[in-house]
Amino acid sequence: MIFPIGDDQVQGGDRPIFSYSLIAANVVVFAVMFLMIPPESINGFYMTYGSIPSQIMSGHDWWTLGSSMFLHGGLMHLLGNMLFLWVFADNIEATIGPWKFLAFYLAGGLIAGIAHTLFNPGSIVPAVGASGAISAVLGAYLVMFPSSRIKVLILIIFTSASIPAFLFLGFWILQQTISGVGAISTVDLDTGGVAWWAHIGGFAFGFLSGFYFRTLLKRRVSEVDLLV
Repeated sequence: MIFPIGDDQVQGGDRPIFSYSLIAANVVVFAVMFLMIPPESINGFYMTYGSIPSQIMSGHDWWTLGSSMFLHGGLMHLLGNMLFLWVFADNIEATIGPWKFLAFYLAGGLIAGIAHTLFNPGSIVPAVGASGAISAVLGAYLVMFPSSRIKVLILIIFTSASIPAFLFLGFWILQQTISGVGAISTVDLDTGGVAWWAHIGGFAFGFLSGFYFRTLLKRRVSEVDLLV
Protein backbone atom coordinates (compact mmCIF):
# COMPACT_ATOMS: atom_id res chain seq x y z
CA MET A 1 0.00 0.00 0.00
CA ILE A 2 1.08 3.58 -0.72
CA PHE A 3 0.31 6.52 1.57
CA PRO A 4 1.06 10.22 1.03
CA ILE A 5 3.12 11.75 3.83
CA GLY A 6 3.86 15.23 2.47
CA ASP A 7 4.38 17.43 -0.55
CA ASP A 8 6.92 19.98 -1.75
CA GLN A 9 4.40 22.72 -2.45
CA VAL A 10 5.47 25.84 -0.56
CA GLN A 11 2.53 27.18 1.40
CA GLY A 12 1.72 30.84 0.93
CA GLY A 13 -1.22 33.17 1.34
CA ASP A 14 -3.69 32.69 4.17
CA ARG A 15 -2.99 30.37 7.07
CA PRO A 16 -4.87 27.08 6.65
CA ILE A 17 -6.92 27.37 9.82
CA PHE A 18 -9.86 25.31 8.58
CA SER A 19 -7.72 22.50 7.17
CA TYR A 20 -6.37 21.83 10.63
CA SER A 21 -9.65 22.67 12.37
CA LEU A 22 -11.45 20.05 10.27
CA ILE A 23 -8.85 17.47 11.24
CA ALA A 24 -9.33 18.40 14.89
CA ALA A 25 -13.12 18.25 14.57
CA ASN A 26 -13.04 14.77 13.05
CA VAL A 27 -10.67 13.52 15.73
CA VAL A 28 -12.77 15.01 18.53
CA VAL A 29 -16.01 13.52 17.17
CA PHE A 30 -14.35 10.11 16.86
CA ALA A 31 -12.94 10.30 20.39
CA VAL A 32 -16.27 11.38 21.88
CA MET A 33 -18.08 8.59 20.05
CA PHE A 34 -15.88 5.81 21.31
CA LEU A 35 -15.38 7.22 24.80
CA MET A 36 -18.96 8.26 25.53
CA ILE A 37 -21.14 5.86 23.57
CA PRO A 38 -21.43 2.25 24.82
CA PRO A 39 -20.21 -0.35 22.28
CA GLU A 40 -23.67 -1.86 22.01
CA SER A 41 -25.08 1.54 20.96
CA ILE A 42 -22.51 2.41 18.28
CA ASN A 43 -24.42 0.74 15.45
CA GLY A 44 -27.55 2.63 16.39
CA PHE A 45 -25.57 5.87 16.38
CA TYR A 46 -24.35 5.16 12.85
CA MET A 47 -27.89 4.32 11.74
CA THR A 48 -29.09 7.66 13.11
CA TYR A 49 -26.31 9.98 11.93
CA GLY A 50 -24.87 8.07 8.97
CA SER A 51 -26.14 8.70 5.46
CA ILE A 52 -28.51 5.89 4.40
CA PRO A 53 -29.28 6.10 0.66
CA SER A 54 -32.69 4.42 0.82
CA GLN A 55 -33.83 6.85 3.50
CA ILE A 56 -32.63 9.88 1.57
CA MET A 57 -34.23 8.64 -1.65
CA SER A 58 -37.53 8.39 0.20
CA GLY A 59 -37.22 12.01 1.32
CA HIS A 60 -36.07 11.38 4.87
CA ASP A 61 -32.93 12.24 6.86
CA TRP A 62 -31.37 14.41 4.15
CA TRP A 63 -29.44 16.23 6.89
CA THR A 64 -27.32 13.11 7.40
CA LEU A 65 -25.47 14.02 4.19
CA GLY A 66 -23.79 16.60 6.42
CA SER A 67 -23.45 14.72 9.70
CA SER A 68 -22.04 11.58 8.08
CA MET A 69 -18.91 13.34 6.82
CA PHE A 70 -17.73 13.83 10.40
CA LEU A 71 -18.14 10.18 11.41
CA HIS A 72 -15.70 7.32 10.87
CA GLY A 73 -16.05 3.59 11.16
CA GLY A 74 -12.77 2.91 12.96
CA LEU A 75 -9.37 4.27 13.87
CA MET A 76 -7.67 3.32 10.58
CA HIS A 77 -10.56 4.84 8.62
CA LEU A 78 -10.07 8.09 10.53
CA LEU A 79 -6.27 8.12 10.30
CA GLY A 80 -6.24 7.42 6.56
CA ASN A 81 -8.69 10.22 5.81
CA MET A 82 -6.97 12.73 8.08
CA LEU A 83 -3.59 11.93 6.54
CA PHE A 84 -4.88 12.80 3.07
CA LEU A 85 -6.56 15.95 4.40
CA TRP A 86 -3.35 17.03 6.15
CA VAL A 87 -1.19 16.55 3.05
CA PHE A 88 -3.43 18.08 0.39
CA ALA A 89 -5.77 20.64 1.96
CA ASP A 90 -3.48 23.33 3.33
CA ASN A 91 -2.18 24.68 0.02
CA ILE A 92 -5.69 24.90 -1.41
CA GLU A 93 -6.95 26.82 1.61
CA ALA A 94 -3.89 29.09 1.56
CA THR A 95 -4.68 29.92 -2.07
CA ILE A 96 -8.44 30.49 -1.99
CA GLY A 97 -8.85 31.65 1.60
CA PRO A 98 -10.32 29.95 4.68
CA TRP A 99 -14.02 30.67 4.17
CA LYS A 100 -14.05 29.71 0.52
CA PHE A 101 -12.18 26.56 1.43
CA LEU A 102 -14.66 25.62 4.15
CA ALA A 103 -17.60 26.16 1.78
CA PHE A 104 -15.81 24.13 -0.91
CA TYR A 105 -15.03 21.28 1.50
CA LEU A 106 -18.59 21.03 2.81
CA ALA A 107 -20.09 21.31 -0.68
CA GLY A 108 -17.74 18.58 -1.88
CA GLY A 109 -18.89 16.32 0.94
CA LEU A 110 -22.56 16.94 0.17
CA ILE A 111 -22.12 16.30 -3.55
CA ALA A 112 -20.15 13.15 -2.81
CA GLY A 113 -22.96 11.95 -0.56
CA ILE A 114 -25.54 12.65 -3.25
CA ALA A 115 -23.47 10.73 -5.81
CA HIS A 116 -23.25 7.76 -3.45
CA THR A 117 -27.00 7.90 -2.87
CA LEU A 118 -27.85 8.03 -6.58
CA PHE A 119 -25.65 5.04 -7.39
CA ASN A 120 -26.83 3.04 -4.35
CA PRO A 121 -30.50 4.04 -4.06
CA GLY A 122 -31.64 0.89 -2.31
CA SER A 123 -28.84 0.65 0.24
CA ILE A 124 -29.81 0.44 3.89
CA VAL A 125 -26.19 0.65 5.04
CA PRO A 126 -25.16 3.98 6.61
CA ALA A 127 -22.28 5.67 4.79
CA VAL A 128 -19.83 7.50 7.03
CA GLY A 129 -16.52 9.26 6.55
CA ALA A 130 -14.87 12.41 5.27
CA SER A 131 -13.49 10.74 2.16
CA GLY A 132 -16.04 12.30 -0.19
CA ALA A 133 -15.11 15.82 0.89
CA ILE A 134 -11.42 14.90 0.85
CA SER A 135 -11.82 13.53 -2.67
CA ALA A 136 -12.97 17.01 -3.69
CA VAL A 137 -9.74 18.36 -2.20
CA LEU A 138 -7.74 15.84 -4.24
CA GLY A 139 -9.52 16.83 -7.45
CA ALA A 140 -8.79 20.51 -6.90
CA TYR A 141 -5.17 19.79 -5.99
CA LEU A 142 -4.66 17.89 -9.24
CA VAL A 143 -5.71 20.93 -11.28
CA MET A 144 -3.96 23.54 -9.14
CA PHE A 145 -0.66 21.82 -8.39
CA PRO A 146 -0.18 19.02 -10.95
CA SER A 147 3.61 19.27 -10.95
CA SER A 148 4.04 19.22 -7.18
CA ARG A 149 5.87 16.20 -5.89
CA ILE A 150 4.12 14.01 -3.36
CA LYS A 151 6.19 12.20 -0.76
CA VAL A 152 4.77 8.71 -0.37
CA LEU A 153 5.42 5.82 1.98
CA ILE A 154 5.48 2.43 0.24
CA LEU A 155 4.67 -0.05 2.98
CA ILE A 156 5.21 -3.24 1.00
CA ILE A 157 8.94 -2.49 0.64
CA PHE A 158 9.25 -0.16 3.64
CA THR A 159 10.62 2.81 1.73
CA SER A 160 9.61 6.30 0.65
CA ALA A 161 9.60 8.02 -2.72
CA SER A 162 8.67 11.31 -4.35
CA ILE A 163 6.33 11.25 -7.34
CA PRO A 164 4.49 13.95 -9.33
CA ALA A 165 1.04 14.84 -8.05
CA PHE A 166 -0.57 14.17 -11.42
CA LEU A 167 0.70 10.58 -11.35
CA PHE A 168 -0.30 9.89 -7.76
CA LEU A 169 -3.75 11.48 -8.02
CA GLY A 170 -4.32 10.26 -11.57
CA PHE A 171 -3.70 6.68 -10.47
CA TRP A 172 -5.88 7.21 -7.40
CA ILE A 173 -8.94 8.39 -9.34
CA LEU A 174 -8.40 5.71 -12.00
CA GLN A 175 -8.48 3.06 -9.28
CA GLN A 176 -11.65 4.58 -7.78
CA THR A 177 -13.35 4.73 -11.18
CA ILE A 178 -12.51 1.15 -12.12
CA SER A 179 -13.78 -0.07 -8.75
CA GLY A 180 -16.91 2.10 -8.96
CA VAL A 181 -17.82 0.93 -12.45
CA GLY A 182 -17.11 -2.66 -11.44
CA ALA A 183 -19.39 -2.32 -8.43
CA ILE A 184 -22.32 -1.36 -10.65
CA SER A 185 -22.35 -4.83 -12.18
CA THR A 186 -22.22 -6.69 -8.87
CA VAL A 187 -25.12 -7.84 -6.78
CA ASP A 188 -23.49 -6.32 -3.69
CA LEU A 189 -23.87 -2.71 -4.83
CA ASP A 190 -26.46 -1.86 -2.19
CA THR A 191 -25.03 -3.89 0.67
CA GLY A 192 -22.14 -1.73 1.84
CA GLY A 193 -18.39 -1.56 1.37
CA VAL A 194 -16.31 1.32 0.01
CA ALA A 195 -18.32 4.30 -1.24
CA TRP A 196 -16.59 4.44 -4.62
CA TRP A 197 -19.10 6.81 -6.18
CA ALA A 198 -18.82 9.23 -3.28
CA HIS A 199 -15.11 9.40 -4.05
CA ILE A 200 -15.71 9.83 -7.78
CA GLY A 201 -18.44 12.45 -7.31
CA GLY A 202 -16.39 14.44 -4.82
CA PHE A 203 -13.29 14.27 -7.01
CA ALA A 204 -15.22 15.45 -10.08
CA PHE A 205 -16.61 18.42 -8.16
CA GLY A 206 -13.16 19.31 -6.87
CA PHE A 207 -11.56 18.88 -10.29
CA LEU A 208 -14.03 21.31 -11.90
CA SER A 209 -13.72 23.75 -9.00
CA GLY A 210 -9.96 23.61 -9.38
CA PHE A 211 -10.08 25.52 -12.66
CA TYR A 212 -11.67 28.48 -10.89
CA PHE A 213 -9.27 28.17 -7.97
CA ARG A 214 -6.36 28.15 -10.39
CA THR A 215 -7.31 31.64 -11.56
CA LEU A 216 -7.04 32.77 -7.93
CA LEU A 217 -3.62 31.12 -7.74
CA LYS A 218 -2.43 32.92 -10.88
CA ARG A 219 -3.77 36.21 -9.54
CA ARG A 220 -1.89 35.71 -6.28
CA VAL A 221 1.34 34.94 -8.14
CA SER A 222 0.89 38.06 -10.27
CA GLU A 223 0.42 40.19 -7.17
CA VAL A 224 3.61 38.78 -5.67
CA ASP A 225 5.50 39.54 -8.89
CA LEU A 226 4.26 43.14 -8.80
CA LEU A 227 5.43 43.53 -5.21
CA VAL A 228 8.86 42.22 -6.15
